[in-house]
Amino acid sequence: MLSIKSKIKVVLISLFVVSTLALPTISQAEDSYESGGIAARRAAEQKAALAKKAEERKRKAEEAKKSADKPDATKNQNAAEGQPNNMPLN
Repeated sequence: MLSIKSKIKVVLISLFVVSTLALPTISQAEDSYESGGIAARRAAEQKAALAKKAEERKRKAEEAKKSADKPDATKNQNAAEGQPNNMPLN
């Protein structure tokens, strides 16, 4: 009789210890709801968006450079012709 009671106690204690050790693992598994495929797809989308933004910035910088160079070319052309910039042509 004594050995049965001790075995029951050992089994109950073992179940308690195992469930206590397994509980954090279960809660972590619930928190990581994304699978590898979803995470990879999101990373690829973010990378593509960053590349698109970088290309847009580069394009705007080139346009700004062209627009900054354009008035200088007009000014130089007018100076070569001997006409001031603000005087209308007749």
